[in-house]
Amino acid sequence: MELGFVGFGEAAFEMASGLNREGIDRFYAYDALLDNPNFSDRIRERASKANVLLLESADEVLKVCSIVIAAVPADKTLEVAQSLAASYKKDLVYVDVSASTPEIKKQVASVVEGRGALFVDAAMLGPLPVYQHRVPISASGSGAGSFIKTMTGYGMQITKISDHPGDASALKLIRSIYMKGIAGLMVEFLEAAKKYGVEEAAISSIDETMNAKTFVKTMNRLVTGSALHAKRRAVELGGSIEMLQESDIDASISIAAQKKLERLAQLDIPEKYKGSKPDTWEEILDLLMEGKEVHHR
Repeated sequence: MELGFVGFGEAAFEMASGLNREGIDRFYAYDALLDNPNFSDRIRERASKANVLLLESADEVLKVCSIVIAAVPADKTLEVAQSLAASYKKDLVYVDVSASTPEIKKQVASVVEGRGALFVDAAMLGPLPVYQHRVPISASGSGAGSFIKTMTGYGMQITKISDHPGDASALKLIRSIYMKGIAGLMVEFLEAAKKYGVEEAAISSIDETMNAKTFVKTMNRLVTGSALHAKRRAVELGGSIEMLQESDIDASISIAAQKKLERLAQLDIPEKYKGSKPDTWEEILDLLMEGKEVHHR
């Protein structure tokens, strides 16, 4: 098995470094910035540390390798895949780990598979400097099974989502809605707490509430409870927004949350459920989707 990289930035370097310790003693790579004086030394230094042989072109990497991991910027993913059309070959596994959208991954898969190679949409769900090659990876596409069979023996943590390219990237981007969104919410919450000098008490209160039950149970309670009391909670959040604005604190996350609650209020959950709370978050999502279908008719 010969493993190569198209794009040798931080992600590829960390992955190669970890795999090198697992027993893979030689990798191949190409990076478009290799001849850029601002990046050349850094790329060559990393390649030396990870036992990576730098080649003159991406096409050369594809010719000598059976598995190629494309770690290029998301806005270059399709362009790079198209530029390599003449070098795809039967049984080559082309693994795209970029943060591209599901639609782009489908287009890349079409290019790769159209030439007889196998495609893997690979979504890395953790920081590479921490996990290196053991970063949790969700994979989908025609080559997912082959990728898993070959690389799990070297310690990689890969889970197959489906045979459909784009599914793994969808999972990653959907996860980002929460992970990036909650980070923004935390900043807004902490700014307000710091402004009013109640950060210790506020953090302690949230800690107690959020850790009382599992994430799944807490999520279900918050979604179903908010749907039932959406109108009142939207009004209450208006008070928080007013306070933030009076204190000259950015209230964008709270404003967005208020709009989401107002949308939930339009479902008329108290009337539909006769004042009772729905049992599951799935019920709320079904009602939201029904509302969209009615709107589009």
